[in-house]
Amino acid sequence: MAIILTEEQKELKALIREFMENEVIPFAQEYDERGEFPEEILKKAHEMGLGCMNIEEEFGGSGLNNETMAVLIEEMAYGEAGVSTSLTVSGLAYECIRDFGSQEQKKLIGEAIVAGKYISFALTEADSGSNAGAARCGYVADGDEYVINGSKAFITNASYADYHLVFATKDPALGVRGLSAFIVANDTPGVSRGKKENKMGLRLSNTSDLHFDNVRVPKDMLVGKEGLGFKMAMTSLDVGRILIGAAATGIAQRALDESVKYAKQRSPFGQPIATHQAVQFIIADMAIEIEAARLLTKNAAILKDQGMRISKEAAIAKSFASDVAMRATTDAVQILGGYGYSKEYPVEKLMRDAKVYQIFEGTNQIQRMVIAGAVLKE
Repeated sequence: MAIILTEEQKELKALIREFMENEVIPFAQEYDERGEFPEEILKKAHEMGLGCMNIEEEFGGSGLNNETMAVLIEEMAYGEAGVSTSLTVSGLAYECIRDFGSQEQKKLIGEAIVAGKYISFALTEADSGSNAGAARCGYVADGDEYVINGSKAFITNASYADYHLVFATKDPALGVRGLSAFIVANDTPGVSRGKKENKMGLRLSNTSDLHFDNVRVPKDMLVGKEGLGFKMAMTSLDVGRILIGAAATGIAQRALDESVKYAKQRSPFGQPIATHQAVQFIIADMAIEIEAARLLTKNAAILKDQGMRISKEAAIAKSFASDVAMRATTDAVQILGGYGYSKEYPVEKLMRDAKVYQIFEGTNQIQRMVIAGAVLKE
């Protein structure tokens, strides 16, 4: 890796590498086959502070900036992408609360995350997908409360979350202007969890539906003001896309390292396949694209830390890095041949894990719409 890291980043990166090598990688295949949420592993990770990296120090968090978080999330996803996802989604929800919520809300959720609890980011719905403005999960004001009815789909950590950041609409006809965000405790009457998704990849990360049946939420659990839900979701997703870029880069780097290791050992023609130009060119292209993905992600993170608007840069980092991860993992399977297609080797899992990075937090086609829109306005 050509990027120069600070001493703090080096130390934290090494700490995560050790944790992933000792506590996660040896057990990842078993959890993956069962599609099981690794609660004990994640408990240890929370005890190390890996679930509260963006929470302010006043609430017990690490208070890390986005540049450092990108370095660490890349390292986590290098070891196991589902674990990385499970640990970072609460931070995505917290971004909204930190930027738009009250001090009491920040304290409530910040301290809960530090304590190892989860808060889901409940935006997606089954019929609206990438179009958040088409949400049908609705709310009405009723005295000192809001009443929420509807469902959410494909929500990360939903089965284990103690709180949900729920985006609901006042009136579907208002589109994005009708969305508001609410902090909903999971034990609130009327909240229920739906089926767990049996996913192709990222199987150590829990994904399920959420249902809200006349769920009453105190008015002080409205985040910000009514009608700001879309704005806060998009602001948070800008940061989320940086971290998606980092995680995708980590997956791609693991695919490259596994490919190089195998190519140096495999000798079907009397010499390692790493000596063949055809294999070398694949490896070279992987290395080129991974370096570019890492730099694009770092650039977006630095700009965000400097207070810049980063919708275009985050979309570029997310879409490029996730496309790179898909190509790199597919190439890794090709280099390993029949062994690459076997579950006894790690690269087929990397390929399955990589695919969703082109889909969630805005498909890469949506990212290209964001990028094009920004470029055409410049």
